[in-house]
Amino acid sequence: METTKTLKMFIAGEWADSQSGEFNVTSPVDGKVIYKVPRGTREDAKRAIDAAYEAKEEARRMPVYERAKLLHRVAQIISSRREELARQLSIEQGKPYATEALPEIDETAENFRIAAEDIKRLDGRIMPSRDPQKLILISYEPYGVFSVITPWNYPFLIPSEYIAPALAAGNTVVFKPSSYVVGSAAMLVECIQSAGFPPGFVNLVFSDGDFTGREEVGDELVTNSKVAGVGLTGHSSTGEIVSKRAGMKKLLLECGGLGPLIVLDDSDLGRAAYAAALSSFSNAGQVCCAAERVIVHERVYEQFVERLVSEAKKWKLGNPLEEGVMVGPMNNEPTASKVDEHIKDGLNKGAKVLLGGKRAEGFPTRLYYEPTVVVDVTRDMLFNQDETFGPVAPVMMGSSDSEILEIANSTIYGLQAAVFTRDIGRAFRFSRELKAGQVLINESTLYWEPQEPFGGIGGKKSGVGRLGGVYTIYEMSNIKTVVIHTITNSP
Repeated sequence: METTKTLKMFIAGEWADSQSGEFNVTSPVDGKVIYKVPRGTREDAKRAIDAAYEAKEEARRMPVYERAKLLHRVAQIISSRREELARQLSIEQGKPYATEALPEIDETAENFRIAAEDIKRLDGRIMPSRDPQKLILISYEPYGVFSVITPWNYPFLIPSEYIAPALAAGNTVVFKPSSYVVGSAAMLVECIQSAGFPPGFVNLVFSDGDFTGREEVGDELVTNSKVAGVGLTGHSSTGEIVSKRAGMKKLLLECGGLGPLIVLDDSDLGRAAYAAALSSFSNAGQVCCAAERVIVHERVYEQFVERLVSEAKKWKLGNPLEEGVMVGPMNNEPTASKVDEHIKDGLNKGAKVLLGGKRAEGFPTRLYYEPTVVVDVTRDMLFNQDETFGPVAPVMMGSSDSEILEIANSTIYGLQAAVFTRDIGRAFRFSRELKAGQVLINESTLYWEPQEPFGGIGGKKSGVGRLGGVYTIYEMSNIKTVVIHTITNSP
């Protein structure tokens, strides 16, 4: 493991310290301190916002093709540092190097390429007018300063989902990552800075606490009057705080889910079991669209559970840098403790653990959690009420299509759902009736492509707006309408 490094924030094109001291970041892999980090303050956040605000006119006026060229350069730099960045990701976040860290770096680079190409093809409209002497033009303009607040589960990918389209649209950015993954954030900003973006276009501030409404750096990024928009990925409770504190700012919030993976009685049970294991154990279950609930028709319940346990046994737990490891340590103690709580609650209410169910022994930290299969889960358990966010597959039973739909929709969340069936009619019924922003048929709950719109359904607590491809550029752009009177001669 590398020796401890000292990080700096990035403000107005310069790497900067804070006046309030430092905090340490430890690796979930072995518990060693890997970074000493400046503890940002409200004043640091204000300096970063001021830098972004001063640069916003330059960003707005930068030609679209120049923005695209710089974004492509960022992608090239990320790709050229692929192995280095992936190793950093494994050490700091805990995900397996070969199967998850390298693909995350590749997808991060792709997000910058997609933004570069989408902005070149962002066309406006000419609308017909009821007055033949008038021309109505519709175009898109940047908001100005966007604050971007991101979590620790995808330290490169999730920030790129906001930062790349924000820059493409002509906005400037103040970026606050989770305190658990500041090293990855600094390396991402290094790649952006190396591409040649002018000072102030992207700024990086740290804090030793994740945003809760009381943490002053995040609060400044949400409430400051110079900030025009806020992009956040986090828990639904965090999204609600941001909504209240931000006022009339533009909001783009991705706030998690309780994704059902539904197995109907006519499905391919082998494919469904493989997908359920993939959806539950990838990234140690720390995914907003994980299969937090596996809802199975009673006619195939026992057969499916047997296949799921068999699949789950294939997921090797261990050091994420070692070959063959499929599940690394969980990222942090609060999240691991939440898994403990959910399993205890389930057992107290009648659930059974068929595999795993506890922290693994013999590892350098207590964050290594055994891939777990829990059965006989019921609606009154925490598994069915909030994200477990760990390597757990909680299996529930439904007696009919209608009951399965009722269970699936009985939460405050509505992000992503999956349905396994061979019947096209049932597939369309479930895709229509499920209260989710995305529905996947015969595919894992994790499947998505970076150009598609991703986000929660309205009226629930999975978020506001859409991430993905050109849809994020639309979210981060003002619509401007110009009406031209085409006859200039005096009457």
